[in-house]
Amino acid sequence: MAQKSDIEWTDATWNPVTGCTKVGPGCDNCYAERFAEHWRGIPGHPYEQGFDLTLWPSRLKQPVLWKKPRMIFVNSMSDLFHKDIDRTFIDAVFDAMELADWHAYQVLTKRSSLMRNYVRKRYHGGPVPRHIWLGVSVEDAAHASRIEHLKQINSDARFISFEPLLGPVGNVDLHGVAWAIVGGESGPRARPMDESWVRQIRDMCGRDDVAFFFKQWGGARPKSGGRLLDGEEWNGFPWQIVPEPIIRALQPEDA
Repeated sequence: MAQKSDIEWTDATWNPVTGCTKVGPGCDNCYAERFAEHWRGIPGHPYEQGFDLTLWPSRLKQPVLWKKPRMIFVNSMSDLFHKDIDRTFIDAVFDAMELADWHAYQVLTKRSSLMRNYVRKRYHGGPVPRHIWLGVSVEDAAHASRIEHLKQINSDARFISFEPLLGPVGNVDLHGVAWAIVGGESGPRARPMDESWVRQIRDMCGRDDVAFFFKQWGGARPKSGGRLLDGEEWNGFPWQIVPEPIIRALQPEDA
């Protein structure tokens, strides 16, 4: 587990699974694949196997050992709902999240129907625990159906990552979504993001009462284009769904 994260919208990452395969244009220039493949074949390195799908049962116990409450991005280097991950291992990941319930977990997928079907079965149609946040990645209008799958999950902690945003998403109903993150692509083959696409999402978030976070314009490096939209930073965060242990942990000790 990484004890800190450079990702602006989380505190730490936890990767009980690494590696993945591509499912759409948002995967074309995958940063995780680029990073992992750099280390392929290096004996003893955590990514000696490159970006091959790999399960790490030894990492399942990590969250319960981490006593300070954190926001934890689950599988920043994979997708928990990859079709080749056995349901029993997904069960084990959810068991670990439920056990260490003083953290908040951000689970993000492009395989939205598989996530919907899994959580419906696991919780028998009842609500997902509030400290487990479920999200989908949406890169353009062609993949906006993932949002509908997300909204079919019984949860107050739904979020969307529009990153990399590769095209307009159209007029989408975001009611019932707590948080939206928007970011442009970064890396040596980064594709540009149009300002109008970002403004459309920002305005829909305002209309539908969704916290809006603008992460970056992207470019050769993540910070290349900065993160100002219309001259200001947009740091919306869904405080209404943040677990109380994390809120307490953020308060000064003498508060």
